[in-house]
Amino acid sequence: MADKIQSPKGTHDILPDEAGRWQSAEASLRDIMDVYGYGEIRTPVFEKSELFARGVGETSDIVSKEMYTFDDKGGTSLTLKPEITAPVIRSYIQHSLAKKSPLTKLYYIDSAFRQERPQAGRFRQFHQYGVEAIGSPHPEMDAEVIALAFESLISLGLDDLTLKLNSIGEADSRKNYRDALRDFLTPHVSDLSETSQKRFETNPLRILDTKIPDEQKLLQNAPEISDYLHDEDKNHFSEVCDLLKQCSIPYELDSALVRGLDYYTRTTFEITSPALGAQDAVCGGGRYDGLVETLGGPSTPAIGFAAGIERILLCLEAKGSPDSQNGTQVYFIAQNDEVRETVIRLLQASRQAGVQSDFDPLRRSMKAQLREANRIGAGIAVIVGETEIEAKKAQVKNLASGDQSSVSFDKLPEHLAALQI
Repeated sequence: MADKIQSPKGTHDILPDEAGRWQSAEASLRDIMDVYGYGEIRTPVFEKSELFARGVGETSDIVSKEMYTFDDKGGTSLTLKPEITAPVIRSYIQHSLAKKSPLTKLYYIDSAFRQERPQAGRFRQFHQYGVEAIGSPHPEMDAEVIALAFESLISLGLDDLTLKLNSIGEADSRKNYRDALRDFLTPHVSDLSETSQKRFETNPLRILDTKIPDEQKLLQNAPEISDYLHDEDKNHFSEVCDLLKQCSIPYELDSALVRGLDYYTRTTFEITSPALGAQDAVCGGGRYDGLVETLGGPSTPAIGFAAGIERILLCLEAKGSPDSQNGTQVYFIAQNDEVRETVIRLLQASRQAGVQSDFDPLRRSMKAQLREANRIGAGIAVIVGETEIEAKKAQVKNLASGDQSSVSFDKLPEHLAALQI
């Protein structure tokens, strides 16, 4: 026997008994995106590697350590997308969406790929949903995107969420703060981890993301970015906070929140859940007013977020949320082989009426068929034998209550469709 081929490390199959939860989540997300006026965009699985080097930042962990990159036969360097904002902005520029409307609101439900250490809720191929609102620099756009992020998670069944907010200002504010933070950390560089030492050289703000307790303790005395924001940055952030209060969206301020991607400006935010333990972020985003120009478009303000679907489902599992019911409603049972043609005809009529229906193609005994109906969670069994053929009526049995009635063959599809199972 040949060796079994396993799925690659860090990937996972979504099997039929799990797919219902995914489909339910995706349907809920599409509903709320429609309510907020966002249109769906789908971008290629791979992009030119330059897109991420320019858009995400060559010194970021994603670009320097985690990308799946390869050359095609023409020698072009391509990368499986490790994040989705840069591809969306590339598409926005390429298709001149700004000419169609001064404001473009997009959402996606998509896969991304990063070669990082797999752990609970984190995979090398993972799924995200998110939005990009492109065109408005104003605080009300920030408030809408943050409210949508929060409400979308609520709509999926999550609770006990914490929304953390910060502003990292425009470029001048960040440069002043970066210099101050570097001055503060300089006497302690030798005590930092290897990762933080590299970040000290490339982007010291990323050290604020550290999960190492000793470094977190050191940073308690670090300067705070709010002291280095220009008045315009402060006013913008103050308005965002006021608007969230008007929308009854609870939040807390977190001066250490800088987010892991280099393109962020001004507002940054993160939503966490205690169900995920120490790595508790389920959603994150922020404003990126310079990204469109960096990728070759005109100077255009924008803000967005992304949320991990695997991590959301992990939260729901920890909460004990019931699985979505996506199985068969009606199971057709043939008492013997002689009636199977009639059963197939009735089954097809039921399906054409939009009723989730199935039957046993293994030709098992009636007892085994009833066991199968119960195993898959069917609510109704339709039983057909020789007596039913003569009477042209099927026995319709409620498998929960045991109630049973006779329904004529010609009325059966209508009857089954009317049942609230």
